[in-house]
Amino acid sequence: MEYPKASKYPDLAEVYAQCCGPGGLKLAEFIAERLNLTPGMLLLDVGTNWGYQSCFLAKEYGVVAVAIDPSEANISRLKENVRSWDVQENVLGLKTGVPDTPFADDSFSVAYSTTTLEMIRGMHGEDVFRDSLSEIRRVLRPGALFGYGDPMHMPVEIPSDVAPLVEGDWGKCFATLDETLDAFMAAGFEVVESGYAPDAKQWWEEYAQHDQGCKDDPDGDPRTIEVDAGRWVSFGYIIARKPNSPP
Repeated sequence: MEYPKASKYPDLAEVYAQCCGPGGLKLAEFIAERLNLTPGMLLLDVGTNWGYQSCFLAKEYGVVAVAIDPSEANISRLKENVRSWDVQENVLGLKTGVPDTPFADDSFSVAYSTTTLEMIRGMHGEDVFRDSLSEIRRVLRPGALFGYGDPMHMPVEIPSDVAPLVEGDWGKCFATLDETLDAFMAAGFEVVESGYAPDAKQWWEEYAQHDQGCKDDPDGDPRTIEVDAGRWVSFGYIIARKPNSPP
């Protein structure tokens, strides 16, 4: 696929130094285009990490982003990026997170979250993952969209040569797209579009090549990605809508 907005920032070493997980700014553009973002929309970015994608969305789409993360260190880095991108009037970083946020019902016109909620699923379990989805639905305005993208695995049995490489916490974060769709519908969302990202394999390969953690540990994630070769490890996305009336 073509990514005209992300291509303005071609330094993948910089992108992957700032972004967590595969896809970087290409992922942000992929989701943003499906959200039909327009200038002035109030966007909630859930799990912003260092805020690089939040700044990109503010700069390229003109949204006003409230970027939340439970880590004080991440919010500090976000503030540095906000100044670097010159989007001080468009991005606000707050130290908070799902499933408990301080926002009122129906606060946001759009929500966005990538490479974040799968960690909640893996570390805290399916119930907390679903509670987090319900919280995002609560703070969205009726009819508003939520763009979600996370590492997922294909709906096939894990290859025998890959299974030993994803034991432990890394593997616990992965679910199938269908399992994740079930969670979205249980949380009261209407699914507009979903799938495995067509460039998932490329995004994982870029991550393995450019992420500093991968460079420091070539026998970790890069080895898994190489051995898997797109057979099981993938990247799913969901565009969902908060219904106009309560479920």
